[in-house]
Amino acid sequence: MISPETIDCIRELMEEACIFEEDLEESFILGGGPGGQKTNKTSNVVRLAHGPSGLMVRCGETRSRETNRWLARRMLAEAILEREHKRKSAARQAAEKVRRQKRRRSRRQKQRMLDDKHAQSAKKAARRRVSGDE
Repeated sequence: MISPETIDCIRELMEEACIFEEDLEESFILGGGPGGQKTNKTSNVVRLAHGPSGLMVRCGETRSRETNRWLARRMLAEAILEREHKRKSAARQAAEKVRRQKRRRSRRQKQRMLDDKHAQSAKKAARRRVSGDE
């Protein structure tokens, strides 16, 4: 059984993820696995589909249908928030990459780059044919 405090926390999480009850499509499926007759004969597995995001979660962690309903809502909210976080993180990384590319190089970086170019040029010059070999 889930406590009222936990239910309130799940409701807050759903609110943060912009999940509304009218957007959810809930269905119940026959359970399976460990748990015996109670899980195998009753439809205690909850399948939640969220229309706006297109996400679907399935929860059959406990033998209780009511507990699974709340756990499924929590799983859905966490999945939506994680997807949003990844999208924001990718945008932040792209902006940081552009910022690094536009940044001016320091004197030391410029000098190191020129030294590397001179070293490469000397290497290639050493590979050339000697004019007397032809």
